Amino acid sequence: MRILLVEDDYLLGEAVVDGLRQEGCVVDWVQDSSAAIAAVSTSSFSALVLDLGLPDGDGLSVLRWLRQHGQSTPVVIVTARDRISDRIGGLDAGADDYLIKPFDIEELGARLRAITRRAEGCAAALLVAGNVVLDLRERTVTCQGEPAALTAREYAVVELLMRKLGCLVTRAEIEEELYGFDDHIASNAIEVHIHNLRRKLGPGFITNLKGRGYRVDNSR
Repeated sequence: MRILLVEDDYLLGEAVVDGLRQEGCVVDWVQDSSAAIAAVSTSSFSALVLDLGLPDGDGLSVLRWLRQHGQSTPVVIVTARDRISDRIGGLDAGADDYLIKPFDIEELGARLRAITRRAEGCAAALLVAGNVVLDLRERTVTCQGEPAALTAREYAVVELLMRKLGCLVTRAEIEEELYGFDDHIASNAIEVHIHNLRRKLGPGFITNLKGRGYRVDNSR
């Protein structure tokens, strides 16, 4: 998952970035609503983690901008505002979840996994394509019942393709999922990941439609 964190508290932001990266997420971090809107205008994210008390206004303005522009990206509000009226206001504005500070980073990770599964119409924690099984909770992949030793980015490619089972995923979509704003992308990086996954999960696991993208078929 590629997550956009919108949080102006430096110590908390640093802790959330570190924690979510340990959960296997790619995280971009901005500290005000203007930067958040600029980010979602130019890049795709699996979900947003959104603080409400930002230096240039209420974080709800970011949420309203998203929904007014037709973006259905899942949003978890994280805030110290714990009144029932605040929770109702955030959820009614279009948030998918509401978490009160302080919170446990593992709980935030679990909530992000849950809302992204729901957003994709997949409530199950196991994704299956033929003899390949991906466990979203444990972040593991098995092939023919045996654990597959994947790097973090190889796992991210498999997760993306299996979440979109049977659908074509472009190279640009894979890059959006795997790399944040500050990451360097080698020109052949995606091809290297695909090559390694075919070696580990079988040569027919990923179909390449030349010049169009990649796909894992649900009929495998």
